[in-house]
Amino acid sequence: MSKKIIIAIDGFSSCGKSTLAKALATELSYVFIDTGAMYRAIALYFLRNSIDFNNEEAIEKALTQIKLHFQFNPSTGKSDMYLNNENVEQAIREMYVSSKVSEVAALAAVRDFAVAQQQAMGASKGIVMDGRDIGTVVFPNAELKIFVTADPAIRTERRYLELAAKDPNISKESVSENLAHRDLIDSTREHSPLRQAEDAVVLDNTNMNQAEQFELALQWAKALI
Repeated sequence: MSKKIIIAIDGFSSCGKSTLAKALATELSYVFIDTGAMYRAIALYFLRNSIDFNNEEAIEKALTQIKLHFQFNPSTGKSDMYLNNENVEQAIREMYVSSKVSEVAALAAVRDFAVAQQQAMGASKGIVMDGRDIGTVVFPNAELKIFVTADPAIRTERRYLELAAKDPNISKESVSENLAHRDLIDSTREHSPLRQAEDAVVLDNTNMNQAEQFELALQWAKALI
C-alpha cells in the first residue's frame, strides 16, 4: 500500500495552482484544500460587514464570527466554499473580493486563523493544498513542494479569459493591475510572504498546457508515494 503524503503548491496569482491541485487530488484520491477560497471567504465577510482592516480588535472579533468549511457539490463534482453555512463559491470570485483578498490575507490575525485550520485539515496527510505559504509556513515538512510560476503577460491573458466569460465588460488592463497589486502585497507582506521554499521544485508553465503541467507534477508525486 502506497504511503500518503502532503503536496504543497505555492506560486503567484493566476498560475493555475488550483487547477493543478484539483487534478492531482482527483488522480491520487487525495483531499484538495483551496486555501485561496478560505481567504476570499474571510475577505467577503469583512467587506460585507465593513470591517476596518486597520482595527485589530474589530478583526479579532470578526474572526470569532466566521465558520468555514468545504462541501462537495455533486452537480459540479467539486467542493464549494461555505461561509457560516452559506455557499459563497460564486460570491468570492467577484472582482471586488479579488481586489481586497491580498490585503486581508496579509493580516497577521487572519493568517493565524486560517493556517491553524489548514494544518488541522492536513493532519492525516493525503492532501493537496495550494496557496502562497503552504510549503514555507503551513506545511514546511511536506513531502512534495511545487512552486508554480509563469510569465505575467500569460497569467493576465489566462485570468482575463476566465473573468471575461462571466463579465464581458472587464478590461485586460484592470486584470493586469489586479494581478500586479496582489503579487506585490503577497510578496512583500510581513507575515508569511509568498516565496519559494528552498526544497521546492519549480514548475514554470508559461509554455505548458494544463495536461503537460499535470503530467509533470504527477511524475514528481508518484516518485514519492
